Amino acid sequence: MDSPDLDRALRFKSNAQRGGILENSFRRRVKIGRVSEAILTVDFVDEEGAKGPFPPTVRNVALEQVTSTSSPRVRWIAGFPGAKVDDIRFTDCTFRGGESAETVSFAGGLFFRDATIEPAKKLRA
Repeated sequence: MDSPDLDRALRFKSNAQRGGILENSFRRRVKIGRVSEAILTVDFVDEEGAKGPFPPTVRNVALEQVTSTSSPRVRWIAGFPGAKVDDIRFTDCTFRGGESAETVSFAGGLFFRDATIEPAKKLRA
């Protein structure tokens, strides 16, 4: 995966009007060049957001041995109370080119094991 027009590598999108359970998604040994937004996006605030009777769920997502050479951020996760984002795992991953703050709201377990996020520019001491 590599394109200046590629917004994200993996995206989950829903809201409380659509609902649904998105689970058991596994990515292993993926090489990503450039993305313009984030490696992983979970967007539950799309359109109606929390306005509806069916809060969505994302759970049991694993990224293992995933690398990127230019990703402004690794995670952009926007949930809401009652929706579930849980058990998201990054294992043995390297993400380069970080420029923006990680965004995470209303999420449960997010786990990093042997994962590195390298900034785009080295900071002076």
